[in-house]
Amino acid sequence: MKLITSIGPNPHVVRMFMAERGIDISTEEIDIRAGANRQEPYLKTNPAGQSPCLVLDDGSVVSEITAICEYLDEKFPGTPMMGATPEARAQNRRWARWVDLNILEPMANGFRFSQGLPMFKDRMRCLPDAADGLKACAQDKIAFLDDQLASRPYVAGDEFGLADVLLYCFQTFGTQVGQPIDPEKKNYAAWYARVGERPSAKV
Repeated sequence: MKLITSIGPNPHVVRMFMAERGIDISTEEIDIRAGANRQEPYLKTNPAGQSPCLVLDDGSVVSEITAICEYLDEKFPGTPMMGATPEARAQNRRWARWVDLNILEPMANGFRFSQGLPMFKDRMRCLPDAADGLKACAQDKIAFLDDQLASRPYVAGDEFGLADVLLYCFQTFGTQVGQPIDPEKKNYAAWYARVGERPSAKV
């Protein structure tokens, strides 16, 4: 098994998840700044041209970070982060999905269509006029989550989970590309600081 990885928030998610679970597998770095992920031989492995991807021992490939994390959670021994019961897994998946759709996607595309435009304009359809609106949409949902975090320590409840890993990695990226944490969102800021104290956040 091998993880093909790179810089960026998506690979950061998988690395942090693996560190949290104590999973150690071989890795291979690709240079996404140079576009190696959009060229052969990488496209033979992952035709979507995205990083990261997980190559299994039988040669099959798992892409998409939530699928990679869930596979690793099930494959390796130890306490599963996705939960030990159907109910716990449902809540973890619910909030991971919510975070992905409502914060990660608009935050990432807000970057790609503005500060990241020189890198992405020839790799995907970019909508520069939408950038500010997408960033605002992400902030609207962060405001909603800020209220939710007044009554629980982590995104999905009392236990640290995949939704926290996803959001922490993307917010870390966001702070570097013009989408910092609003200091008025005190619960969200406290959650971010709390997650940042975990050893897995240092990978």
